[in-house]
Amino acid sequence: MSEHEIPGRVRRAFGDHGSFEQADDGMFESVTTPFDGTVSVATRENGHVEFDVEIRVPMLSAVVADEVAEIVEDGWYETFELRLEDVDGVVAGDHELDPAVRRVADEAVIEATFSDINERRGVDDAGAVIDYVEGTYVEGIIPGYEYTEPVTSILRSARDAAGTGF
Repeated sequence: MSEHEIPGRVRRAFGDHGSFEQADDGMFESVTTPFDGTVSVATRENGHVEFDVEIRVPMLSAVVADEVAEIVEDGWYETFELRLEDVDGVVAGDHELDPAVRRVADEAVIEATFSDINERRGVDDAGAVIDYVEGTYVEGIIPGYEYTEPVTSILRSARDAAGTGF
């Protein structure tokens, strides 16, 4: 959908939210996560707005300086995928979210689609899904590895916010 096809009410909802910037391709990019979080929108004849949320996060082996055994990577991915099934608990709308999670090269790609008549609630829910994926990713950080970006920045921000120097 091109920018001129996105209703003004939807563009305003994204602009007012503060967590998104509109990209040249008409998609909205999350600016509050180090991961690639995007939302594309389409309007339906019934007035609903469809939100297609996609988040790309690095696989464990892509963010550690050391070698990761395949069995560890597979277990990490399976656990991450299972944790994402609870994403319904973070949205305000009455959506039946069933996120698709798949591995693509050194990334996990998470996709969730829902529609809402209330564009502001839909934008809030899209942001909540992206935040949930980030939080779930952080929960899966395995101690004992030397991490690289963006994990080191996430951990540093968490320590700074907690006021601890651990």
